[in-house]
Amino acid sequence: MLFWNLRVLIVDDDALMRTFVSDLLQRIGIHQIHEAADGKSALVSAIKFQPNLIFSDIHMEPMDGIEFVKRLREVPNPVVANIRVIVMTSDTTKDTLQDALPLGIRGYIIKPPALDAMKAKIESAMK
Repeated sequence: MLFWNLRVLIVDDDALMRTFVSDLLQRIGIHQIHEAADGKSALVSAIKFQPNLIFSDIHMEPMDGIEFVKRLREVPNPVVANIRVIVMTSDTTKDTLQDALPLGIRGYIIKPPALDAMKAKIESAMK
């Protein structure tokens, strides 16, 4: 799969994690990358940037990743409302993942992600 034309939004309250994920994306050929530090700013960015794919953390303030994806799905523009989302988390509890799955996410990845795992998740999500 060619990744060079993908637009990706990274949503994480940890600046180091955003940088780490951005570096991984660039290593696999993705260069159109935007970042947001929380769900609230990510919603604005998603509407303006209209990425093909979003990597979102779950635990953030003031708007967490679950609330962000809920609100994303409610945006009147179907291009934005249907953006593919992969959840990034270090929280693998069953409850957290069960909250995310009904929102139409395309998978989850444990932080910090490995390059091969990230590439596989992107390929799967973009099918």
